[in-house]
Amino acid sequence: MAESYKIGIDIFGGDNAPECNLNGVQKFLESHNDLLKTVSLFLFGESASIIQYLGKEICSQSYINIIDCKEVIGFNDHPVKAFLTKKDSSIVKGFHYLKADKIDVFSSAGNTGAMMVGATQAIGMLDGISRPVITSVLPRESGEDGIILDVGINADCKPEVLDQFAVIGSIYAEHICKISEPKVGLLNIGEEEEKGNLLTKATHKLLKQNERINFIGNIESRGILNDGADVIVCDGFTGNVILKQAESFYEIIKKRGIEDNYFERFNYESYGGTPVLGINSNVIIAHGISNAEAISNMIKLSYDVVEIDLPQKIKNAL
Repeated sequence: MAESYKIGIDIFGGDNAPECNLNGVQKFLESHNDLLKTVSLFLFGESASIIQYLGKEICSQSYINIIDCKEVIGFNDHPVKAFLTKKDSSIVKGFHYLKADKIDVFSSAGNTGAMMVGATQAIGMLDGISRPVITSVLPRESGEDGIILDVGINADCKPEVLDQFAVIGSIYAEHICKISEPKVGLLNIGEEEEKGNLLTKATHKLLKQNERINFIGNIESRGILNDGADVIVCDGFTGNVILKQAESFYEIIKKRGIEDNYFERFNYESYGGTPVLGINSNVIIAHGISNAEAISNMIKLSYDVVEIDLPQKIKNAL
């Protein structure tokens, strides 16, 4: 085990930055005091405002490191162009530190496109992986959690790519969600093997032959929240539609004043973000509207991903 896990945080990233992100850092420090002996936080943002906001006493602690950045990559910036031109931005500097092994993980609620440029171009893919993938938690009625992938960055996929997602998802479910021998299901319009479009039919054949996963067959959308499968595999277009629909259900329930422990688990704040899987290091992407609670949980997720050395486990499995 490393003496200290070096966690990079983009203070400029997100709709409510930097105040919300600094509140999240403060909340993490208060909520996870037990981790401060094994954590070093690297805060990428304007040093003067960070010190003013957190205070000199906190910023002088050995577990706080401030990397001064003067530029911001906004949500309206072109990801590739911004990454190439805004060298003094928090996202670009964060990836430079990650590539140089000065930090173990970099997390941000900022421009998702720029984060993906950094993940795939600055860090690079694991050998044998053709596409990165992101996941989302699926709270199940039993109280357990499942996952779905991809949920947004691969709108068009080939069967071979979905086959890789199944392996990556199984590893993530086992080590992050603590599910033993996770069951893998392919999202489809019917449970029968011959159902679906050209993509799902061809993918079903590959998953059925894949001995590295516990494939249980097709899963219909009405069954993704029960205990039929722990890992749901689909293309990013479909996964993003399901993710956004789940978010809308949660918003409607809150507006109607309905209190229910199960539906509270659909609150994105509880999860903090999602790791980009399939790359050579640890990158966490959070929701752009993240509040302090979500940022605090993003930092905790960063810690968990570094602790289990997720990229190495995926590499070993492949």
